[in-house]
Amino acid sequence: MRIVELTKETKNNILSDLLKRSPSQMQKFQTSVDEIIEDVVNNGDEALVRLTEKFDGVKLDKNALKVSESEIKDAYASVSDELISTIKKAADNIKKYHNKQVRQSFITTENGITLGQRITPIEKVGVYVPGGRAPLSSSVLMNIIPAVVAGVEKIVMCTPPGPGGKVTPEILVAADIAGAHEIYKVGGAQAIAALAYGTDSIPKVYKIVGPGNIFVTLAKKTVFGLVGIDSVAGPSEILVLADETANPAYIAADLLSQAEHDPMASSILVTTDKDLANKVSDEVDKLKDRLSRSEIINQSLDNFGYILLASSFEDAIDAVNEIASEHLEIQTKNPFDTMTYIKNAGAIFIGENSCEPLGDYFAGPNHVLPTNGTAKFSSPLSVDEFIKKTSLISYSYEELKKAHEDIIRFAKAESLTAHANAIGVRFGKEVLDTD
Repeated sequence: MRIVELTKETKNNILSDLLKRSPSQMQKFQTSVDEIIEDVVNNGDEALVRLTEKFDGVKLDKNALKVSESEIKDAYASVSDELISTIKKAADNIKKYHNKQVRQSFITTENGITLGQRITPIEKVGVYVPGGRAPLSSSVLMNIIPAVVAGVEKIVMCTPPGPGGKVTPEILVAADIAGAHEIYKVGGAQAIAALAYGTDSIPKVYKIVGPGNIFVTLAKKTVFGLVGIDSVAGPSEILVLADETANPAYIAADLLSQAEHDPMASSILVTTDKDLANKVSDEVDKLKDRLSRSEIINQSLDNFGYILLASSFEDAIDAVNEIASEHLEIQTKNPFDTMTYIKNAGAIFIGENSCEPLGDYFAGPNHVLPTNGTAKFSSPLSVDEFIKKTSLISYSYEELKKAHEDIIRFAKAESLTAHANAIGVRFGKEVLDTD
């Protein structure tokens, strides 16, 4: 694995390379996405059936788009009792964590003024679950459980069918355990279009969440505004911040755990210790070709894998905050102290035993995290993504009277006379343009 001396120039070059992975840089696919969305809008279920055959190689009757109860029952029979137990344990941890995020409405009344905020769940949410390289049943839990905790009335899941028109059993089991209300065998940009616009089979939702390939991501970006979305997510990434006390074998294993996701995944170590850098590089090189997804791992490391050797702790911290990685592991002598210097990261894993897969599967915090530096202004998926806040305002006549001249003055300063008049008319004062 390559070792690069961390300088201002190399940091900027790496940041530039990482940004190239952003879906916003891949507009060459936009025309195809637009055509798919238009097809679904115009032709509904007929387009879904045709596009599913085209892209997934599966011919379905439009009446078979929805996953049946018997298919869910069959899925349970196909999954081991041990894995079902594990999924349930993970779901319980995720639910417990997200229950702590639940917000309460509030209302205050003082001297005839009532102000408040009402919290209500979004009524209908769509969850996209990819097929592709791996059955991400963990993502099913992470996307659906916060919606359930928030109180969403209808959770509609879409996922592409596999051979024989069947959905991966592990995904169906996870969806059932998590609490999905309806599941449809539709993938790609066409699934996003169906969720955003609705078809005879698939109901229109108000928000769409969940990861996907570039076509799914661009489709979500395209329908944003008509519906809400969680984010425009890029490929997965990990950054390990380590000092001379860290275990090189642990770091190498953790870097490789992200590299196996995608050829565009990013795995980076930042350290001030040259000896550690060399040992980690050697460990990665020894292990990478022995893993089942070695081809993907090698592409990822060749493209976006770095060991950055910083000259000082301050420079290391500065690089970590600039990169703003999706996953940040801190493996230093005093990791909790080091953590206080971190401003930007999607999730922080503190200490050598808190490796990234712990967060992916089991700990409880959500693994849907900001990527491509968006941790500088974005947060992990949470219960907040599935609620709406509505402001409440009520003034008595007496309190409005105290404030009415200030409001009229403010409105007139903005040349919004009708605004001013709406206040003035309540006190026998017409406010007109001629005033």
